[in-house]
Amino acid sequence: MKQEKIHNIIYGSAWRNCYWFSRMLLNTDQYGAIGKNEKFMNLLITEIEPLIILDNLSEREKYKICRDTLLNNLQKFSEGESKSAIQRKNFYDEIDKEINSLDDIAVFLFTIKHIILPTNSAMKNIPNNDREFCYEYAGKILNSLGKKSVGKILTIWDDLGVKGCLNVEREEIITEFTKLRNTLESMKIFPRNIIEDNAILTAFAQEFERRMGQKRKSRAGGSLEDVVTFLFDFYGLSSHSEPEHFQTDIEVDKWFKCKDSWLIGISCKRTLRERWKQVSSADGNILSRHKIKEIWHLITYDKDLSDDKITMLGQQRHIFYLNDESERFINASNHIGMKNYVRPLSNLIDDIAKEQGIKQK
Repeated sequence: MKQEKIHNIIYGSAWRNCYWFSRMLLNTDQYGAIGKNEKFMNLLITEIEPLIILDNLSEREKYKICRDTLLNNLQKFSEGESKSAIQRKNFYDEIDKEINSLDDIAVFLFTIKHIILPTNSAMKNIPNNDREFCYEYAGKILNSLGKKSVGKILTIWDDLGVKGCLNVEREEIITEFTKLRNTLESMKIFPRNIIEDNAILTAFAQEFERRMGQKRKSRAGGSLEDVVTFLFDFYGLSSHSEPEHFQTDIEVDKWFKCKDSWLIGISCKRTLRERWKQVSSADGNILSRHKIKEIWHLITYDKDLSDDKITMLGQQRHIFYLNDESERFINASNHIGMKNYVRPLSNLIDDIAKEQGIKQK
């Protein structure tokens, strides 16, 4: 089918508005996202849908009754002078211009019933936070492989949460997409051609992906800062509050008290990056003043961890925990000037337990 013919079918069909009605119903800034008000959406369906199939009325008569019913409900819903009321009035004005036939009303109701409400439902089933997936699957890994696999947990922590939530998204969109497709195949009223059906299906897919994209941005995520808390909880290790009046550029994610009452801070990052010289502001004298024995850095990407970084910070009681198999760890652990400043991540839990004076199984 030629592109020009497809273009004409799409823009000559009322079903093209499935996409635009979806955007309007969920537009927060202009129209107050009234599509999220499921009570009102269901009211519109209940009030108008039966009118479309009334017998003994002409299409023009049905159109007038349905249009009046729709606009009257929108007008009542827009009463008031609040910001949200003004946004709903904007929606009313726009719908007043867009609804010009019974087909337009049918498309509007179809959009609510088969795109807006299903995506609202799907959104509720998709986690607001990646962390729950990280905790669940990291626990499974440690239960199977043991505490020596801590380095693997740090390496895949982000993927655990991201992929977990994406899998839920995929399941939701496939489920709802299948329902929509089945609805179109069985719907005899308001016949359509294959291009119009594709316009409906892609409107659903686009709107679903747009909303999921917004939710992904807002998810807190299974950040590497969370992994330290997870490890402490999983192995029953005790944490401690930050030392009073301790100020430095170091971002410490967890503190714990040693059996001699001194503290160790743990910082978990992918890389030390360019700010490593600021980290060095916490020199040995400052640490001693606050009874801090050491600062431990859990690094998952160590290719930029130079000899200078290791030795300068190592001399100031900073210790680097690196993946056991990494080339950087192997080289540093066998070097006379650096071997005292690097440790394998597989020893992390035992080292914490040893410092706290507790026995680990």
